Amino acid sequence: MRKILILAIVFNSLLWSANADSEKEKRLKKQIEIEMENEKKYSREQTFYSEKYYDFKGSEVNKETVESIEEIEPLEFDMDSVYD
Repeated sequence: MRKILILAIVFNSLLWSANADSEKEKRLKKQIEIEMENEKKYSREQTFYSEKYYDFKGSEVNKETVESIEEIEPLEFDMDSVYD
């Protein structure tokens, strides 16, 4: 019974991690498509946009990607030891 339970847990964790990777790939492909369309539009128009015509909504950070970023711990740095 234990072996079946352990096997089920391992199998589910593998499926979950594969699904998380596929979601990340989907978000990445979607963002690349959006940026490619923007670049096509800019190359056709060949104009420089001022702040009143620029789309700031497209420059915002995607909330879904922020959750998947690991937090970086700051390093302890003592300036006194540098000058010894």
